[in-house]
Amino acid sequence: MTVIVILALVALFIGLRLYSVLGERTGHEQQPILKPAESDARAAPQVTQPVPTQPAPVESGDMAFVPTAGPGVRAILAADPSFDVARFLEGAKSAYKMMLEAFWKSDLDTLKSHVEPHVYEAFEGSVEQRKKDGHVLDNRLVAIEQAVISEATLERGVAVITVRFEADIAAVTRDGEGQVVAGSLSDAVQTRDLWTFRRDTASRDPNWLLVETDEEE
Repeated sequence: MTVIVILALVALFIGLRLYSVLGERTGHEQQPILKPAESDARAAPQVTQPVPTQPAPVESGDMAFVPTAGPGVRAILAADPSFDVARFLEGAKSAYKMMLEAFWKSDLDTLKSHVEPHVYEAFEGSVEQRKKDGHVLDNRLVAIEQAVISEATLERGVAVITVRFEADIAAVTRDGEGQVVAGSLSDAVQTRDLWTFRRDTASRDPNWLLVETDEEE
């Protein structure tokens, strides 16, 4: 009996010593990692979302034509199912760039096959006047910011479309000796042009002719 009491006292003493050592914090212990409480599956059941077979369409801020031009565009599409608005605008931008550069270089031969006679005469008159003044254009089309169909009509199978171009152009006029008379290549000027194109929808020729040019006020 005495032996049992002694053993119990020894065990109690060892336990107190272990607690006095293990129970103290030294400041280097790893902090406990707190896990978020698990939600009750019965209270908040998970809903499996269907996986789309195709990516959702991305809305674009670009506008192909103004609302008032819509009826005319649809009439042209009805007369010529091969007409494509996006392809037309890409072609219009290419024509805009090509004809501007040809005009700046006084390349009348390139212009002649893409414009109607009265438009060609206007280009020709400007080029001739430039030569008389001894001036040379050193212009550069920096960027076409936007090309939008502002008007569209169809009369007796003839489609007429006006495109509003917003572009940045660096314009310089030089004299015969190459000296700058006006403008600057370092400062681009924003321009807003209205170019009107025409095409007979019954024709096999897919090309459009430039019939009018103007500046938007």
